[in-house]
Amino acid sequence: GDSAPMRWAGVASDPSDPVLPESTAALAQFVQGPAELARRLAQIGVVERADGARLAQLLKPGQRLVSREGDLWRWDGFVVAAQAPTGAARRLAERGRLQTIQGEIVAARAELDERRRAVAEAEAALAAAASAETQARAAWREAQRSTDAARDEHAAAEREISRNAARISALREARARIATACDEARAAAADTATALATLADPAELEARLAAINQTIAAERGACAEVRVEAQAIGRDAELSDRRLHAIADECRAWSERSAGAAAQIATIGERGAEAARERDELKDAPRRFAEIRKGLIGEIETATAARRADADRLVAAENALAEADKAARAALEAVGEARTEAARAEERADAAKRRRADIGHEIREILDVEPAAAAEVAELKPAAELPDIAEVEARLDRIRRERERLGSVNLLAEQELHDAEAQHTKLVGERDDLVEAIRRLRQGIHSLNSEARERLLASFAVVNENFKKLFTELLGGGTAELQLVEHDDPLEAGLEIMAKPPGKQPATLSLLSGGEQALTALALIFAVFLTNPAPICVLDEVDASLDDYNVERFCDLLDEMARSTETRFVIITHNPITMARMNRLFGVTMAERGVSQLVSVDLEGAVKLREAG
Repeated sequence: GDSAPMRWAGVASDPSDPVLPESTAALAQFVQGPAELARRLAQIGVVERADGARLAQLLKPGQRLVSREGDLWRWDGFVVAAQAPTGAARRLAERGRLQTIQGEIVAARAELDERRRAVAEAEAALAAAASAETQARAAWREAQRSTDAARDEHAAAEREISRNAARISALREARARIATACDEARAAAADTATALATLADPAELEARLAAINQTIAAERGACAEVRVEAQAIGRDAELSDRRLHAIADECRAWSERSAGAAAQIATIGERGAEAARERDELKDAPRRFAEIRKGLIGEIETATAARRADADRLVAAENALAEADKAARAALEAVGEARTEAARAEERADAAKRRRADIGHEIREILDVEPAAAAEVAELKPAAELPDIAEVEARLDRIRRERERLGSVNLLAEQELHDAEAQHTKLVGERDDLVEAIRRLRQGIHSLNSEARERLLASFAVVNENFKKLFTELLGGGTAELQLVEHDDPLEAGLEIMAKPPGKQPATLSLLSGGEQALTALALIFAVFLTNPAPICVLDEVDASLDDYNVERFCDLLDEMARSTETRFVIITHNPITMARMNRLFGVTMAERGVSQLVSVDLEGAVKLREAG
C-alpha cells in the first residue's frame, strides 16, 4: 500500500532509458507485474547462461541480466551464480542455529539451576559446619572458664592453708615466749625476796648509832689524852653515818624495785591468764583445721575430677572442631568449584544471549520484523513439519529472484558474521586465559601457604627452644613452652604461653604474678630476638615490676645477649641496680630553672681510670 515504509511508487518509462544489448529479451516479455515495476522489468534482460558473461560487458547503469537457471549479472560487475546461497537460505540456517542455541540455553539454564542448588547445599553445609564450630568453641571456652575457676579455688585453698599454718606457728612461738617470760618473772621475784630478807632492821641500826654517839660524848670530856683515839672514833662515826645514808638509799631503791616487781608480777599474771585463755581457745583449733583441711582436700579432688572431665570434653570438642574445619574446607572447595562452573554456565548463557541478540538484530535488519515474527515471515507453523528441501529450494529461487528485483542485499553481512565469530573466539580465548590464570593463582596461593606453614613451624620451633632456655635462666628453674591453639592450620592458629615457675603449677600467662609475667614476657621477647637479632634494641622500663634479685638476673641476661650478639641495647630505667650495670649513662638535668642539659657518664671509662690509679 501507499503507507508501507518500503514500496515501489512507480515511475513512468523514459525514452532516454538505455537499451538492452542485442539478442537480449526484456524480462517484461516473460513476466507480468504491476505498472509500478514496468520500468524495472524493462531494464532486466533474459539471456542464456553461456552468453551472460559476454553480454554483461555491454550493460548500462541500472541494467542487469538473468538466466533461466538463476544466474545474475549486474551492470556494476556484481555476479551471482545460480547455486550461490541466498539471504533466505542463510536466514533458514541462522534459524536452525538459533534453535540449537535455544536448546543450549535451556541446557545451560538447567545446569545453572543444578549448580545453584549445589551451591545452596554447600552454603547450607558450610553454615551448619560454622554453627557446629561456634558451638564447639563456646563449649571449649566454658570448659576453660570452669578449669580456670577450679584452679583459682584450688590456689585460694592452698593460700588459706598456708595462712592457717603460719598462724599456728606464730601462736606456738607466742606461747613459748610467754612461758619464758613467766619463768623469768618468777626468778626475779625470788631474787627480790631473798635480797629483802638479808637486809637489817633500820630502827636497830639507829639505836646503836645513838648509843655510840652517847659513849663518844662521855668519853670525849673525860679522856683528853685519848683525843687521837677519839678522832679515830669520830672518823669511824663519820664513815658509819655515810654508810647509814647509803643503806637508807639502798632501802628506798629496794622498795621501789619491790613495787616494780609486784607490778611486773601482776602484769605477768594478766598475760599468763590471757595466754591461758588463748590456749583454751586454741585447744580445738587443730581439730577445726583438720576438718577444714579435709573439706579442702575433698574440694580439690572434686575440682581435679571436674578438670579431668573438662579436659576430656575439651579433647572431644577439639576433635569435633577439627572435623568441622575439614568439612568447612571441603565445603569451601565445593563452593569454589560450583561457583566456577556457575560462572562458566553463566558465561555460556551470556554468549548464547548475545548470539541470540545478534541473530535478532540480523533478522530485524534483513527482514525488518521482530524475531518472534520470523516464523510467520517464513510461513512456518510451530507444530507443523518442515517442508521438503526441493520445495524450499524452489521457493528460495523464487524469493531470491523477487529479492533481486526489489534491490541490492547487505554485502557486509558475511563480513559482520566473521567479525562476530572472531570476537566470540577472542572472548572465549580470554575466558580460557582467565580460568587458567585463576587456576595458577590458586596453585600459587596454595604453594605460598605451604611454604609459609613450613617456615612458621620452623621459626616457631626455634623460638620455643630459646624461650624454654631463657625462661629457666630468668626464673632460676621451672619450665615454659609456646603452644598453637584454636586451629590445626598454623597460619590461623592462636598462641598460648604455658609457664611453670619454680614451686608452682603450670598456668597460662594471665594467672602469673606481675613479676613472673614480666620475666616471661622478657624471655619471649629475647627468644624472638635471638632468632633474628637486630643492630639495636630499645627496652623501656622493663624492670619496673621486678625486685632486686630478678633485676640482677635481667642484667646478667642482657650481658649474655650483648656478648652472643652484635646488638647494642638502650635501656630506659629508674632502677639503680640496672644503671650500675650499664656501660654509659645518659640523663637530663636542670642546673638552672628552665634550662635543661644532657649529661653523659662513661661508667666503663671511670672503672678503667680507677683501676689505673
